Formats: sequence, structure tokens, C-alpha cells
Amino acid sequence: MKQFLAAALLSVFSLSVHAGPVNVNAADAKTLAKELDGVGEKTADAIVDARKDGPFKDAADLNKRVKGVGDKTIEKNKANLKFS
Repeated sequence: MKQFLAAALLSVFSLSVHAGPVNVNAADAKTLAKELDGVGEKTADAIVDARKDGPFKDAADLNKRVKGVGDKTIEKNKANLKFS
């Protein structure tokens, strides 16, 4: 019984939970990597670095300016991307 409860708790806590839309122009790299599917630390750092040239206008601008953010990444995250 204890093993079953431990397994059940582990499966509940291992589910990926997203907090909601992420402001790509304001979030730090850690938040971007955590909240966006398909975005790891390297890509998150690239997003933050690219913001030095100005804020992203929209998903197409993000895609164009950041290597590693392709159409699939945009599609997976379209409900969680915020630009203002």
C-alpha cells in the first residue's frame, strides 16, 4: 500500500504544470526555460540576449531573431506566449 501511495504521489508531482502566459520581453531565462515547451537553457539565454536589440513584436519576430525557436516551438507554446 505504501508503494502504491508513493507511486501515486510521484506521478502527480511529476506532471508538467504551466503557470500561464509568459511575457517573452520581460521573463528571465530561467522562467522561459521552465515555462515554455521545447525551450531549454541555451535557447532561453538566446531569447534574453536577443532582447538587447529591442523587444519582440510577436511570435514571427521571435522566430526570426532567435536560433532554436522554430515553427514547432511557436506552435507548441502559442497559448503561453505574451509580448507586452
